[in-house]
Amino acid sequence: MLIPHDTRIALDTVVDLMNTAPQGDRPDALADLQGLHAFVHAHKISDVGDLGADDLRAVRTVREKFAAVFSAPEARIAAPLINQLVAGAGTTPQLTDHDGYDWHVHYFAPGASVADHLAADCGMALAFIVVAGEQERLRRCEAPDCGRAFVDLSRNRSRRYCDSRTCGNRLHVAAYRARRKEAAG
Repeated sequence: MLIPHDTRIALDTVVDLMNTAPQGDRPDALADLQGLHAFVHAHKISDVGDLGADDLRAVRTVREKFAAVFSAPEARIAAPLINQLVAGAGTTPQLTDHDGYDWHVHYFAPGASVADHLAADCGMALAFIVVAGEQERLRRCEAPDCGRAFVDLSRNRSRRYCDSRTCGNRLHVAAYRARRKEAAG
């Protein structure tokens, strides 16, 4: 699947945003403004003004809506959710070549809030995945104690874990040890 650079960045951003949510013993990485500032800085989100409590609440709401898209069992359910996100952000496509990146499209209106920025750009990236008929690539880690979001970009759509070196390897080692224990017993 060929994914343009800006769409890939937006997909990575939506996954990282979803993975800021509290789960199990993982705390909410967007519990306060410091967490939001760190997220915006880490993802080099451009054209963002001063951030306040309203921005934090709005970004958490967008995060919940993205989680609903990932949980949608089919495109007919995901599409209206994505449409709502993108329309609510006041989408205004513009070509830009800032910060050393080649030409790409921003979907958020100039001066948009960080929540609208995320809803528009990341929502459009998810829309492209749905349009390509690739919604099944939007996944959650199958490790029982994880559940982190990821986009399966493997050639044969076979990725099951958010990170094969941690979750995948841990489960494979546990299965191996269980087989050895059973064989020894």
